[in-house]
Amino acid sequence: MKKILKFIAGIPSIAAIVFIVYIFTFSIDGEMGVILIAFMLVAPLVSLIFALYARKRISVSFDCDSYVKKGSELKVRVTLRKTGFFPLAVVELRPEASDVFEKQDKIYRLSMCSDKKMEFELSLRALIGGNGSVYISDVYSCGFLGFMKFRVKTTLPEPFSVGVIPDIPEIKESSQFFRSIADAVMTSDEDEDNDTSMIFSANTAPGYELREYVQGDPLKRVNWKLSSKKNKLMVRLDEATASVQPLIVLDLYRKKGADPKYAVITEEKLIRSVFGLLSLLVKRGIACDFAYYGSSGEIVSESIDNPDIPEQTLLKVLSVRVIEGRRIDFGKLDSSVCACVAATTDAGPEFSGNLRKTDESDNMCILGISAESANASGLPLWYLDENNTFKLV
Repeated sequence: MKKILKFIAGIPSIAAIVFIVYIFTFSIDGEMGVILIAFMLVAPLVSLIFALYARKRISVSFDCDSYVKKGSELKVRVTLRKTGFFPLAVVELRPEASDVFEKQDKIYRLSMCSDKKMEFELSLRALIGGNGSVYISDVYSCGFLGFMKFRVKTTLPEPFSVGVIPDIPEIKESSQFFRSIADAVMTSDEDEDNDTSMIFSANTAPGYELREYVQGDPLKRVNWKLSSKKNKLMVRLDEATASVQPLIVLDLYRKKGADPKYAVITEEKLIRSVFGLLSLLVKRGIACDFAYYGSSGEIVSESIDNPDIPEQTLLKVLSVRVIEGRRIDFGKLDSSVCACVAATTDAGPEFSGNLRKTDESDNMCILGISAESANASGLPLWYLDENNTFKLV
């Protein structure tokens, strides 16, 4: 419809040119008028040949970094190549990016008369943290007159995934949300110590061999109860510590047909909340498991037991495109945890039904987007406010 309207809008201009040529031919200079008429017939034909010839002889590629910090400029290098020696007229292309970037409607028109390769660079400003993409939406071969164009028949490059790195907030240790998780870890640790002491009581020997923490020891082996008493970190030399690790689950759920701009904003909020919590936990010596969708499309569970791991894991999360309608299947997660934080962009009825697949609802809570987040599960719901403080709804 737009093409038809554009064509109709151009009819008055064409009619005006024809009228001027008619007046010039029959009223001023007939010989020159004939030349003008011939030019008006030949030039569009030559322009058409140029445009059609180039449709199969133009290839486009582009390259950019895989990650960019929020608020920075992403540099995209676009390369055009032509085959054959025949000169091309004008190539028109439209680079675009997803909603994590600033919207830009710039159209590039390039002439490749003698050059077989041409490059240019464009900048895209990253506005929202999360996974985005850069792509070439349209490429046209245009005649040199500019009023006709045809879509090229060569294959366009696939969209390039780009992770926009958001600022991760510094969460205070005094946060009630953090203390509740830490208490669950220490309580579980104490129960495990009691069970082990009963097992080994017949030999009057402790259940675990312990020593003081040294650099490089996994934080998941820290005995929190004994460490609090001795005021220094004590680690176990055994492997039986899986049950004292909390589980953080990232459920970046996007409804089908959701507004893309609103979706990426809410997803950024959840990512900031989750990695702010992960960073605080590991800095305070609490190792945890973290579950999310990986690049292979499968649920990945990683142990976060080193202060450097949250930053590395954030890059992995940002490299994965959010798929509409997909959410974490809690039935596939390990339920042997002391506490579970289900971080989700939508805790509605469907999410509540998904939680029934796990038996750990007694020690589970939800991390949502805001105080207005839907919560059909009845579990405690926390959110990160504007002051980077976790609040309970």
